Amino acid sequence: MTMNMKRTYIVALIMGLFVTACNDADVIAPGGVEVEHTDAFIPEGAEEGELLIKFVPEMTDILDQIAASGQAMTRSGIPSTDEVLRILGGYELERVFPIDPRHEERARANGLHLWYIVRFDKSTDLKVAITSLRRLGEVSKVQCNTKLKRVDRDKSKPVAISRERLKSGARVAGAPFNDEGLYYQWGYINNGGYPEIEQPEWDALALPGADVNCREAWKIYPEAGDPEIIVAVLDEGVMWNHPDLAANMWVNEDEEYASKKDNDGNGYAGDKYGYNFVKDSPIICWSENYDTGHGTHVAGTIAAVNNNDLGVCGVAGGNGTPGTGVRIMSCQVIDGMYSVTLAQEARAFKYAADNGAVIVQCSWGYNSALANMMDGYTPGPASEEEWATLYPLEKEAIDYFIHNAGSPNGVIEGGIAIFAAGNEYSAMPAFPSAYSKCLSVAAIAADYTPAGYTDYGVEVDFSAPGGDTEYYGTLLENNSGIGIESPNGAILSTLVVDGQDGYGYYEGTSMSCPHVSGVAALGLSYAAKMRRHFKAEEFVELMRETSRDILDSLYRGKTKTYNYNHSSAGYTVVQMNLNDYRGKMGTLIDAGALLRAIGGGAGSDMRVPNVTVAPGEVQTIDLARYFVEGNSVHYIVKLASSTVADAVIVDDTKLVVTGIEPGATTATIELHDKENSQVCGEQTIAITVRKGGYDNGWM
Repeated sequence: MTMNMKRTYIVALIMGLFVTACNDADVIAPGGVEVEHTDAFIPEGAEEGELLIKFVPEMTDILDQIAASGQAMTRSGIPSTDEVLRILGGYELERVFPIDPRHEERARANGLHLWYIVRFDKSTDLKVAITSLRRLGEVSKVQCNTKLKRVDRDKSKPVAISRERLKSGARVAGAPFNDEGLYYQWGYINNGGYPEIEQPEWDALALPGADVNCREAWKIYPEAGDPEIIVAVLDEGVMWNHPDLAANMWVNEDEEYASKKDNDGNGYAGDKYGYNFVKDSPIICWSENYDTGHGTHVAGTIAAVNNNDLGVCGVAGGNGTPGTGVRIMSCQVIDGMYSVTLAQEARAFKYAADNGAVIVQCSWGYNSALANMMDGYTPGPASEEEWATLYPLEKEAIDYFIHNAGSPNGVIEGGIAIFAAGNEYSAMPAFPSAYSKCLSVAAIAADYTPAGYTDYGVEVDFSAPGGDTEYYGTLLENNSGIGIESPNGAILSTLVVDGQDGYGYYEGTSMSCPHVSGVAALGLSYAAKMRRHFKAEEFVELMRETSRDILDSLYRGKTKTYNYNHSSAGYTVVQMNLNDYRGKMGTLIDAGALLRAIGGGAGSDMRVPNVTVAPGEVQTIDLARYFVEGNSVHYIVKLASSTVADAVIVDDTKLVVTGIEPGATTATIELHDKENSQVCGEQTIAITVRKGGYDNGWM
């Protein structure tokens, strides 16, 4: 289409929309009148005076003018839209996703460039605004900009543990790491209790093996984590300078922390350790009023530094030597008493994918659709269709992460979104956890039984240790005089205590979820070592195939008893019928079995990436990252055409490609055994040389 033809098309389209708007405007008088809005639902927590709208693709050229300004605009340039919004009150339009030139092409391919926040008079009825905007031909979707909530129970509070108590624990027999608190981290290695401490009731209840099988996994893979695997923690801010986390934090080397300069051009200034999406700030917070240390606790389960003779272990926390341990990216979506809107949450998912994360760890969501209103819950979406209709931006952002994280030339192509099932005692997990493309995680106690609070249902994918202090705590109180807040049976991890670094216990599906995230990160790390490649859906299926399907047999015909203490004399006995949970707790994630399968050849060979360069431009690829032999072989490169590009091997393993003139060629990389010079493998890559190098051409 020529430029003149394009302009003519846009003018004709705008005129057609203007005529449509004149007809639609009859339903809204100046100043606002009642409009039929029977199908406009306003979710709990919807922001007043704000809506999220997605324009139709035909509006792209006009919208690009707004995006190019880099700031909110008071006019869209679309007559029908401007007229309707004028009637709704003074307004402004802002693109939801900042422009990241590195990934704008794929953002546009996924339609994310069409999403805008529209702000108008807060006194305007949201139902009237939704109905009015839905009548516009240039708007395809309209939704409220709702705030999120965390999925932990109000009565579930962290319990700090002193450094002295940590040091008092015995070492776990056969464990490879010397961290003080590993003895208490039964979710990793469950020996069936702690007989050295006088806790007979705990010993009787805990069962050996009710864990994620780190004992075997760490023996198979002593490095226990690769820094190229990045897990984005969407939660409270992670205390990035915690001494047991600092070495395993993701660091954006191009940025200066908290500065106002966007040195790497990703649309976020000063984002050295991640970003605070609640405050739209690079400053990660963890000590505001109402902060609980939740994000720091979750991060520790995934990647607290191992073998540093300090604190606790992380499932994929490395072995204490440089170059081990996965990295934690803090995407803050909860800040004290405040949380993100859906627009801010969507930005967090895209940020994670665009900046290298391959797993998103999410211990939050809506209430379960089956949550009991008598307990004060407002039920959430009841089906995937309902959720997608009410929250289309959220779904598109999660899909963007799942489909676009990772790399076809890396360990994983695509991303894995892992969500806590929820803590409302309900027979259906909450959304987005219940979304079929996400992984939903329920919680078990240290005897394999479902935690009393956990949501469950056929939508649940995995179970993992989450703790159950009411179960253990009440028994201890009855028989040993230990208080109900006893941490026995809860999950120990890093914590923020009175604004300072510390350690403590928490419970919930919020705690079981990072066990699964940690196992996934550990598996991908081992795949990197073994030079195995997976599509995201292939890796998720491998996680399922290697998990333990033992829960149903343990639940058959059994009950679980709670003795709840009340202010009146005596206790209320409550029984859980475990038969109700059969087939609805997923399977128990197993790190050892997952690593065994990867070591056995699951996945495919990693491939050296194709190269696109400009004339005179140089690109360097470390070939050792793509072959199991790594540094132990000799590499030879053979070019099909030396007039298009030059390719040489330097420093034994580095392939250096230099563009010469526009065109295309191939390069065959041969692996030769250093001892006998025999060819032991080869790969062929495409080399493209074009002016401007990689130009996505979006504007």
